[in-house]
Amino acid sequence: MGKRNGGLSGVHPVDLSAHVLDALAERSGIDPALVDDVVWGCVDQVGEQAFDIARTAVLAAGWPDTVTGVTIDRQCGSSQQSVHFAAAGLIAGHYDVVVAGGVESMSRVPMGSASGDADPNGSRFAARYGGVAPNQGVGAEMIAERWGFSRTRCDEFALASHERAAAAQDEGRFDAQIAPVTLPDGTVVGRDEGIRRGGTVEGLAQLRTAFRPDGVITAGNSSQISDGSAALLLTTSERARELGLTPIARVHTAVLAGSDPVVMLTAPIPATRKALERSGLRPQDIGAFEVNEAFAPVPLAWLADIGADAKALNPNGGAIALGHPLGGSGARLMTTLVHHMRDQGIRYGLQTMCEGGGQANATILELL
Repeated sequence: MGKRNGGLSGVHPVDLSAHVLDALAERSGIDPALVDDVVWGCVDQVGEQAFDIARTAVLAAGWPDTVTGVTIDRQCGSSQQSVHFAAAGLIAGHYDVVVAGGVESMSRVPMGSASGDADPNGSRFAARYGGVAPNQGVGAEMIAERWGFSRTRCDEFALASHERAAAAQDEGRFDAQIAPVTLPDGTVVGRDEGIRRGGTVEGLAQLRTAFRPDGVITAGNSSQISDGSAALLLTTSERARELGLTPIARVHTAVLAGSDPVVMLTAPIPATRKALERSGLRPQDIGAFEVNEAFAPVPLAWLADIGADAKALNPNGGAIALGHPLGGSGARLMTTLVHHMRDQGIRYGLQTMCEGGGQANATILELL
């Protein structure tokens, strides 16, 4: 993942998507002709990210033109939803082999580019919610106020995210999950660019608030605008055996939840509860949690209500440090979770992320 206007900003999002598809095929040894579909998340499907970027990426990767692609938008959870759709397709018998993932090049296609003239205030939505136009940053402020999180608490969480991500990077924990990109001038982008080292709470306290003059949300305790892509290969146990593949993990439970679209960012809490109830597992049964760090109050509120082990939450840092390329973030979180589970011998991992409109996906993975 590259930071805004960083190393990946010169790479077309189709080519960035094709790059991870190429890496997935090379590392797994799978013949791309066997892939039944590529289910790809992308939020701002306009400009370079328009025209069904999933299919365009398949063709850019040089995969057979018999391989299809579909692009979906569930806002920040788009590529986590890609995994859900892919798993459902396998279970239903629609697929034998499928790729799930996503992309967002936010340097090239700025956030909100696809919204155009879309304004819920001109619809029955506005009447239902009192004419309030939902805003994620304001929603984060509402969460901080409701749960009583101070500016210092949010900044401390942000600083810890950078520290965990820096430690993971320095120890090589990300190396196996990254496909380095070589730029035309020979520069190799092989490390996530968003991590900042040596920060202090005092330094973060100097940043101006972004949404309320007396608020707590700043650029320092929010997710970073980023460029990035990620992909995962899914198949059935039977097909894996036929192909000589050794599965790493299985999709154990996959659910959705909705909540107040004005506060917008609290749905990971009911989504997690729903996933735990459906799976029969307890928070203490889960060895690692990936909760997207859209803003610091989001995982903090989740942690307060779910009662999980804080040390198991985003153990390798999160979007505050690593970045949040909207349509690619769900697949990135899941890639990181799968590798962490395998590296640490963790049986169950859970991922959830807040999404525009007051939604959330939650996925429980089981190590095999």
